[in-house]
Amino acid sequence: QVQLVESGGGLVQAGDSLRLSCAASGRTFSGYTMGWFRQAPGKERAFVAAISWTGGNPWYAESVKGRFTISRDNTKNTVYLQMNSLKPEDTAVYLCAAKPKLRTEYDYWGQGTQVTVSS
Repeated sequence: QVQLVESGGGLVQAGDSLRLSCAASGRTFSGYTMGWFRQAPGKERAFVAAISWTGGNPWYAESVKGRFTISRDNTKNTVYLQMNSLKPEDTAVYLCAAKPKLRTEYDYWGQGTQVTVSS
Protein backbone atom coordinates (compact mmCIF):
# COMPACT_ATOMS: atom_id res chain seq x y z
CA GLN A 1 0.00 0.00 0.00
CA VAL A 2 1.44 3.32 -1.08
CA GLN A 3 1.63 5.95 1.61
CA LEU A 4 2.78 9.54 1.63
CA VAL A 5 3.00 10.95 5.13
CA GLU A 6 3.64 14.64 5.70
CA SER A 7 5.03 16.15 8.87
CA GLY A 8 6.53 19.37 10.15
CA GLY A 9 3.55 21.69 10.06
CA GLY A 10 2.64 23.99 12.91
CA LEU A 11 1.75 27.46 14.10
CA VAL A 12 4.37 30.13 13.49
CA GLN A 13 4.61 33.89 13.25
CA ALA A 14 5.08 35.88 10.08
CA GLY A 15 8.73 35.85 9.05
CA ASP A 16 9.45 32.48 10.65
CA SER A 17 10.55 29.30 8.91
CA LEU A 18 9.27 25.74 8.78
CA ARG A 19 10.53 22.58 7.14
CA LEU A 20 7.98 20.08 5.92
CA SER A 21 8.82 16.45 5.23
CA CYS A 22 7.01 13.84 3.19
CA ALA A 23 7.98 10.21 3.69
CA ALA A 24 6.95 7.81 0.94
CA SER A 25 6.52 4.08 1.35
CA GLY A 26 4.86 1.08 -0.24
CA ARG A 27 6.60 1.15 -3.60
CA THR A 28 9.68 2.44 -5.28
CA PHE A 29 9.41 6.03 -6.44
CA SER A 30 12.26 5.73 -8.85
CA GLY A 31 11.63 8.14 -11.68
CA TYR A 32 8.73 9.83 -9.92
CA THR A 33 8.26 13.56 -9.70
CA MET A 34 7.34 14.72 -6.21
CA GLY A 35 5.27 17.81 -5.56
CA TRP A 36 3.90 19.99 -2.81
CA PHE A 37 0.45 21.54 -3.01
CA ARG A 38 -1.57 23.57 -0.54
CA GLN A 39 -5.21 24.22 0.16
CA ALA A 40 -6.38 27.19 2.17
CA PRO A 41 -9.87 27.35 3.70
CA GLY A 42 -12.46 28.09 1.05
CA LYS A 43 -9.93 27.89 -1.77
CA GLU A 44 -8.98 25.32 -4.34
CA ARG A 45 -5.86 23.25 -4.02
CA ALA A 46 -2.89 25.08 -5.50
CA PHE A 47 0.50 23.98 -6.76
CA VAL A 48 3.47 25.04 -4.62
CA ALA A 49 6.59 23.28 -5.87
CA ALA A 50 7.82 20.13 -7.59
CA ILE A 51 11.06 18.28 -8.10
CA SER A 52 12.10 15.56 -10.52
CA TRP A 53 13.69 12.25 -9.60
CA THR A 54 17.17 13.63 -10.26
CA GLY A 55 16.50 16.76 -8.25
CA GLY A 56 17.51 19.07 -11.06
CA ASN A 57 15.56 22.18 -12.03
CA PRO A 58 12.85 22.25 -9.38
CA TRP A 59 9.94 24.54 -10.18
CA TYR A 60 7.82 26.79 -8.00
CA ALA A 61 4.63 28.79 -7.89
CA GLU A 62 5.36 32.49 -8.30
CA SER A 63 3.95 33.21 -4.86
CA VAL A 64 6.65 31.16 -3.12
CA LYS A 65 9.60 31.61 -5.45
CA GLY A 66 12.65 32.83 -3.53
CA ARG A 67 11.17 31.86 -0.16
CA PHE A 68 10.51 28.11 -0.45
CA THR A 69 12.96 25.38 -1.45
CA ILE A 70 12.01 21.85 -2.41
CA SER A 71 14.52 19.02 -2.12
CA ARG A 72 14.54 15.24 -1.93
CA ASP A 73 16.60 12.42 -0.49
CA ASN A 74 15.98 9.36 -2.66
CA THR A 75 17.86 7.10 -0.25
CA LYS A 76 15.19 7.91 2.33
CA ASN A 77 12.25 8.19 -0.08
CA THR A 78 11.62 11.62 1.42
CA VAL A 79 10.91 15.03 -0.04
CA TYR A 80 11.24 18.29 1.87
CA LEU A 81 9.86 21.78 1.64
CA GLN A 82 11.89 24.46 3.38
CA MET A 83 9.69 27.49 3.89
CA ASN A 84 11.29 30.79 4.87
CA SER A 85 9.89 34.28 5.39
CA LEU A 86 6.44 32.85 5.94
CA LYS A 87 3.44 35.10 5.44
CA PRO A 88 -0.13 34.83 6.76
CA GLU A 89 -1.26 34.05 3.22
CA ASP A 90 0.85 30.88 3.33
CA THR A 91 -1.60 29.46 5.86
CA ALA A 92 -3.01 26.22 4.43
CA VAL A 93 -2.95 22.46 4.58
CA TYR A 94 0.15 21.35 2.71
CA LEU A 95 -0.05 18.10 0.77
CA CYS A 96 2.63 15.96 -0.76
CA ALA A 97 2.03 14.16 -4.06
CA ALA A 98 3.84 11.84 -6.46
CA LYS A 99 3.52 11.11 -10.16
CA PRO A 100 5.42 9.24 -12.83
CA LYS A 101 7.67 11.56 -14.80
CA LEU A 102 5.63 11.67 -18.00
CA ARG A 103 2.16 11.91 -16.47
CA THR A 104 0.34 15.17 -16.00
CA GLU A 105 -1.75 14.06 -13.06
CA TYR A 106 -0.42 13.10 -9.65
CA ASP A 107 -1.23 9.51 -8.71
CA TYR A 108 -0.53 9.50 -5.00
CA TRP A 109 -1.43 12.01 -2.31
CA GLY A 110 -0.74 12.40 1.38
CA GLN A 111 -3.25 13.52 3.99
CA GLY A 112 -1.61 16.88 4.54
CA THR A 113 -0.08 18.88 7.36
CA GLN A 114 -1.46 22.18 8.66
CA VAL A 115 0.65 25.30 8.45
CA THR A 116 -0.70 28.38 10.19
CA VAL A 117 1.12 31.71 10.01
CA SER A 118 -0.01 34.45 12.37
CA SER A 119 0.57 38.12 11.68
